[in-house]
Amino acid sequence: MTVCVVGGGPAGMMAAISAAQNDNDVTLVEQNDKLGKKLFLTGKGRCNLTNACPVEELFDNITTNPKFLYSAFYGFDNAATIDMFKSIGLAVKIERGQRVFPVSDHSSDVIKVLRKKLESLGVNIMLAAKVKKLVLNDSKDSISGVIVSSGRSEKKLDANRVILATGGRSYPLTGSDGASFEMLKRLGISIVDTEPSLVPFSCKDRLITDMQGLSLKNVSVSVKKGRKELYSGFGEMLFTHFGLSGPLILSASSFVKEADYADGITVSIDLKSALSFEELDRRVLRDLEENHNKNLSNALTKLLPGKIITAVIQKSGIDPEKKVNSITKQERQMLVKTLKDFEVKVFKNRGFNEAIITRGGVSVKEIDPSTMESKKIKGLYFAGEMIDVDALTGGFNLQIAWSTGFLAGQCG
Repeated sequence: MTVCVVGGGPAGMMAAISAAQNDNDVTLVEQNDKLGKKLFLTGKGRCNLTNACPVEELFDNITTNPKFLYSAFYGFDNAATIDMFKSIGLAVKIERGQRVFPVSDHSSDVIKVLRKKLESLGVNIMLAAKVKKLVLNDSKDSISGVIVSSGRSEKKLDANRVILATGGRSYPLTGSDGASFEMLKRLGISIVDTEPSLVPFSCKDRLITDMQGLSLKNVSVSVKKGRKELYSGFGEMLFTHFGLSGPLILSASSFVKEADYADGITVSIDLKSALSFEELDRRVLRDLEENHNKNLSNALTKLLPGKIITAVIQKSGIDPEKKVNSITKQERQMLVKTLKDFEVKVFKNRGFNEAIITRGGVSVKEIDPSTMESKKIKGLYFAGEMIDVDALTGGFNLQIAWSTGFLAGQCG
């Protein structure tokens, strides 16, 4: 078979490797001047390759269409991913949360070994080349090639199989601009509306934005639309100059849709989740008794990071300059309530420019999950982020890329 893989990200490189291992004639077309441009940025440049959890737990971390990935995950799971990278010369390590990284902590090393493998398999790599059109046969039900633009020239690449792995719309500067979705719509392929996911939240409250740089660990977060809870989780978060970020917030964003923001989104932070209300009340009382002659703003330094003390006191409705010895029981309990339910109003997310992944994409209803082939156009396959599947942070989205890319390559 002559196979054309479109997109030189993780799914595309894996698809090309997988197809070439089946003795196909493979061409990999990438619009950037190098492979893995977005992969280079993942994990803050360290590249969280996958997660070493039991394979069954992979599905627990998929937020959209997990059942669709059954064949892909069991055909090439996280253990297979780790073994493959070791076999092509990349040493890996497992960190907290079962996250898998290269030992070197450099995503460039991941790209380097993948490119070396592609070259060893004889894959023809076309860089700075953009696919402008998919070419169908006369009956319009089967692929016959692609039109590729390179510089000022265009040419057709004949192919029995085309694997699209062009990503979503997140980080558009890396080439993930959603152009492929428009191309597919013109061919009658159904595209689920795309939205930013794993994306920070924006707030207008100066109390929040003034805390920029403050990182909180071991806190619980609940995200609500009105009275309906959309997400709850435990872990780390970060206050920024625009609002909220960090692993907990990014995961929470996976459960908030664009339309939800119009109804008002509230993030409730339990700043002392290890303590019950009664236990925390006793702790606060003890701190206040030890500092009974101080202003309240100076009496909580053992309990809270300095950057958040003013915000907590103001949200509890107490004057920060009030003397501790004049704090009433009712005021103290309001303070404890605020510590257990520190509310932040969110009005939007930070958009595709800061989203790690894209929610939505090619409808899974039109893809054969056992092969990744389009149900509408024979010989057209999909892999990676452009499919309407997405996951939480922790290496799970890259595992989707490896698994779907491998399956598409094997079948394509």
